Amino acid sequence: MTFVAPVADQDASEKAAQAYARIREVFEVDEIPEIFRYFASVPALLHDFFMNFRKFVLGDGKLDQKRKLLIAVAVAGQAGSRPWLRYLETFAEARDISRTEMAEALAVGATNSMYNVLFKFRELSGSDVFNGMGVGLRAHTFQATSLDDQTVELINLSLSDINGCKPCTAAHVAKARQTKISDEAIHEAIQCAATMICGTQFLRSVGVN
Repeated sequence: MTFVAPVADQDASEKAAQAYARIREVFEVDEIPEIFRYFASVPALLHDFFMNFRKFVLGDGKLDQKRKLLIAVAVAGQAGSRPWLRYLETFAEARDISRTEMAEALAVGATNSMYNVLFKFRELSGSDVFNGMGVGLRAHTFQATSLDDQTVELINLSLSDINGCKPCTAAHVAKARQTKISDEAIHEAIQCAATMICGTQFLRSVGVN
């Protein structure tokens, strides 16, 4: 049983009803996706999240929509959020994203998290001795998918930030710049990831997973 229930139209507060109307208009749907109905239990959050989701996940900017959606997919995978993965898939076709590419984004994210564990340990261990030991972890996934280098770097950067790996985050900022990604685009990737953390965390907090 979830902590809150999805809010039906007739039970929506005035602020939530306004957000529902905007969702219908922007997404051109008659039925509000259930994922947003859970947010309506806190109307201010529904409004904030929808605006952020529209702008930083689905909107145009320094990053194209395809890269943003693949970052969002990787974050949803990191959070283990099946509802979000299913919902993000509804936008994939319009952004020329295949299920294979979504799976590749998840694989890159999982590989990155593996590296984050090791490099965070080096930083947290309080000993320099581990820095002299080889990494030893295979990570051909970074180069062996159909995703381009910039997309891989943006996923790695976003998840390294989420995972709190300082050396990994700094390294991926540097590498992203080497692949000609602007600082504004890097910041936009983090805004996208931050939005998805909000979305996945709230659903997980209320027991929707």
